[in-house]
Amino acid sequence: MPSAAASGLTRTVYNTIFKRNSVFVTTIFVGAIGFEVAFDSTTDKIWDNLNKGKQWKDIKHKYEQ
Repeated sequence: MPSAAASGLTRTVYNTIFKRNSVFVTTIFVGAIGFEVAFDSTTDKIWDNLNKGKQWKDIKHKYEQ
């Protein structure tokens, strides 16, 4: 038998997110967009760190007049 706290938590999550389809779909879209932004910015920072000095933004001052 589940504990009372877990039962209350699952009931609250169900009532706030899963009960109405429109709220569930909106939660999925907001979560997906948030994950995309976080993943994109993290991978860009890793890429820039690994390729420092090799990218156009790092060397363009040598070629512009």
